[in-house]
Amino acid sequence: MTDTSAAPRGRFLERTSPPHIITLVLLAGLSALSMNIFLPSLPSMAVYFETEPWLVAMAVPVYLAVNAVLQLGIGPISDRYGRRPVLLGSLIIFLIATLGTLWAPTIEWFLGFRMVQAVIVAGLVLSRAIVRDMVPAEQAASMIGYVTMGMAFVPMIGPMIGGALDEVFGWQANFWLLLLIGLAVLWLVWRDLGETAGNRSASFRAQFAEYPELLASPRFWGYCAAAAFASGAFFAYLGGAPFVATEYFDLSPALMGAYFGFPALGYAAGNYVSGRYSVRMGINTMILIGAGLTFGGLVLQTGLFLLGIAHPALFFGLFIFVGLGNGMVLPNANAGMLSVRPHLAGTASGLGGAMMIGGGAALSALAGTILTEGSGPLPLLTLMLITSALSLVAVAAVLRRERFLRMQG
Repeated sequence: MTDTSAAPRGRFLERTSPPHIITLVLLAGLSALSMNIFLPSLPSMAVYFETEPWLVAMAVPVYLAVNAVLQLGIGPISDRYGRRPVLLGSLIIFLIATLGTLWAPTIEWFLGFRMVQAVIVAGLVLSRAIVRDMVPAEQAASMIGYVTMGMAFVPMIGPMIGGALDEVFGWQANFWLLLLIGLAVLWLVWRDLGETAGNRSASFRAQFAEYPELLASPRFWGYCAAAAFASGAFFAYLGGAPFVATEYFDLSPALMGAYFGFPALGYAAGNYVSGRYSVRMGINTMILIGAGLTFGGLVLQTGLFLLGIAHPALFFGLFIFVGLGNGMVLPNANAGMLSVRPHLAGTASGLGGAMMIGGGAALSALAGTILTEGSGPLPLLTLMLITSALSLVAVAAVLRRERFLRMQG
């Protein structure tokens, strides 16, 4: 078992030491909050911009798509120049883009600034890479679990707060809140986050020369696929659940925001389990159990719906299994992909994150496309079942690969 006492302990608000875990939680949390706080406001935003609801809903997939592309660059740049300058620059750009969303005169301008806002994904990518800079693989899974457990409470309460703010002050209040939190996190990163990337490449050319070592690893791709398909179920939910809530269940923005908290509650529980047991049980076992819980929960949910049991509290409540499974799969799969080549932790985090978010953008858009008036929630449930099954297949491939290597050794 890894000795957790060996983890470096940063001095809080000291720029020359590793960051405090609170700083990493808030960095990752701001990335998550920016993704979902405004979801209950989509109908009122369509009215404000005098446009079709589907066009406003594109604020989710276009954000995720740019998010994915940025991760391909953020990881390598941070491996080359360090975590601290990349995070500070990303936060400043995010704040400027957030002001742009507030002043946007048309939906096209809003979507443009929304795409720039995606730069805040640096907080999510680099909080994981910083953990891997500080501790070894199994301990990294545990620490990432605790970081994302804290982060999970942010998206859990985000839509609740967003729905309440929309009803009282209008949709813009969500983005004013993002601006204020972003300013606070920028100050905290400036004061607390010391550089952790100790073995930086001499040049991008030298760094890219090491990529085949990472990209040729079946274990890396297995962990990436397990994480991408597991999170794919959640992103499909993000793309389709607002439509189901408003068109099928006729929920108000505030009630919709409350129901949206169930997956995040499960995610927090799954992250706690990861933080508590990953070192003891191993990352592969935790990924397998988590993927199984997601798939099993969706099978139960689909079965109940087909039987005609579809109260909104039960329907959205059962999505807690999606969150629970993701909370076990993602910290451990991320620790796995970052441990394949530790000196390329930022690159591995960015590439793995790009697969997750890029796939999520596609699934989010697909969920919004397949749900039409009269379709009901069944197309969404079917899509989520397929992606969660593929996550199980991916982790089974990783386990098979490890058994093969043990036999060879």
